Amino acid sequence: MARGDRRRDKPRDKGRDGERARDRGAERAGNRARNRARNRDRDPVTARVGGGTASLVPDPDRPHSWSLLLDGAPQSHVDLADPTRLGFEYQRRLGHLVDLIAPPGHPVRVLHLGGGALTLARYVAATRPRSTQQVIEVDEELTRLVREHLPLERGWRIRVRGGDARAGLERLPQGWADLVIADVFSGARTPAHLTSVEFLHEVRRVLRPAGWYAANIADGAPLRHLRAQIATAGAVFPQRCVLADPAVLRGRRFGNGVLLAAEGELPVAELTRRTAGDPHPGRVEAGRELDAFTAGAAPVTDATATASPPPPEGTFD
Repeated sequence: MARGDRRRDKPRDKGRDGERARDRGAERAGNRARNRARNRDRDPVTARVGGGTASLVPDPDRPHSWSLLLDGAPQSHVDLADPTRLGFEYQRRLGHLVDLIAPPGHPVRVLHLGGGALTLARYVAATRPRSTQQVIEVDEELTRLVREHLPLERGWRIRVRGGDARAGLERLPQGWADLVIADVFSGARTPAHLTSVEFLHEVRRVLRPAGWYAANIADGAPLRHLRAQIATAGAVFPQRCVLADPAVLRGRRFGNGVLLAAEGELPVAELTRRTAGDPHPGRVEAGRELDAFTAGAAPVTDATATASPPPPEGTFD
């Protein structure tokens, strides 16, 4: 820089900096208030569907976000402006699996057992363009409601089929999927026929050799259902881990655990790092710790299977 171009730094006006910070804070608060005011103009959408009463409720803080409730129980959250935003804890943990199943951006084949608001299918399509996805959702009236009010983007390769999840699974060819995600609830409970060794043998058949099976499992103390599902997965797959809130794993509250199972080694260390960094930090159990957690639990068969336990009264208040 030439001599005549030299500039002398002006003394910093800390008072003015503080005023600017307060102005920015006030502006952000004003934007949030305006968003809430606009969002109050969006009315909830309610309809009778096969599984009960479905409600699409607008998010008061995000103008393009909606929550899906079935008979008052939260099922899904969708941000139409940003499908990579996953609002529920268990969805974020399933999102970690999507991120790690293949190199970033690489297209994959995903089978979703249970559709809901198609949150995870949207996430896969946004983060892994050209992925091929099939969704099997028994409640076709719910699917019509979601697709009408929360439409999928053109170009996303997502095919939604109506019907029972296990029956649809049995029709798929061997080795079709990189990832199978089971997130099926009827009346806030997973149906019994989707919890057995026989069901998981069908999942294993549909997965390619390096594929993964992931299941959203809801349970509370004394965690008999979660332990039994881990034991059931262990009867079919050599590798398993569970991602969950520590309070759920200790039986202190009813909540969701994500079970992951596979033929080959799982990225437990990376999953642990990502899960610990979630807005609501979680824990990953694997190896000896998982074996100790499930000690005494027996695998479930079609003959012994029962639906997952109902949430305690007041869980969703």
